[in-house]
Amino acid sequence: MPTIGARSISFTFALITLSLALPLFAQTAAVPPAPPDATLYNSYVPSVGYQNITWFVCGSTQTTEGCYASGTLGPFGTAGAMIEGNASANLTTGTVTRAIYLVDTATGSAGNGVTLYVYKQVETVTSSTVTVTITLTRTVPLPLVGGSSSLCSIAANNLFLFIGTDQSPYVLRVQKGNLAMAQFGGFEPPMNVSSVTSDKYGFVTATFGGFTSSQNGFIQFAPNGNSGGGGGGAWFMLNTMEGISTSTLPPSTINPAEWMVVRPKIQAQP
Repeated sequence: MPTIGARSISFTFALITLSLALPLFAQTAAVPPAPPDATLYNSYVPSVGYQNITWFVCGSTQTTEGCYASGTLGPFGTAGAMIEGNASANLTTGTVTRAIYLVDTATGSAGNGVTLYVYKQVETVTSSTVTVTITLTRTVPLPLVGGSSSLCSIAANNLFLFIGTDQSPYVLRVQKGNLAMAQFGGFEPPMNVSSVTSDKYGFVTATFGGFTSSQNGFIQFAPNGNSGGGGGGAWFMLNTMEGISTSTLPPSTINPAEWMVVRPKIQAQP
């Protein structure tokens, strides 16, 4: 009996020790290191007429602060829209690489062509310096109509860009990896793209129709790029990083309550 009692005490002590150790382990779990450019940021300045875009990289390192590099993108017909891609970091070399996408809405002999420019930005960060290079890697004509005064809209998620202009009745889905394109639209009567918006999870909404037209519509996309449906009404999305000026969006001509429907998912057949 004394032996059994000793074992019980030892077993109880082990459980108490383990229970005390678990919170300590949770508190001391490794925190992922910050990327080398966590204290740096890009800024952009358009020229008069939007023929050029000047870029700056500013912020701080471990021992210095200020603006470390600048340069110019262009010339363009009209720089209509821009967006950055997700960054990838190499902690060993202190480098960070990202894409910068720019849509020129006034290319070609007629001045109303639309072209996508893809730039590659590489930052090398040390304790005191930052070296930056931005190089043009791809130039891709887009099957859209633009013009120097056209309104271009762009949004993105991890896999795709979504681009449209207020002179074209289609929104383009452009795959980031290989720049493969697909068109979405086809409303009757035709309605041009008025905005492209996204949320923080990667859902995207393309809105069609004008401010004075009697009709408008929308198409929504899932994070994997698939179209999630659409119809009448001027829908848009919000995210947690940048607000939308609602004065740039057309008013809806459809009662939103008509879309309040819940239905079972369609199950794949075996």
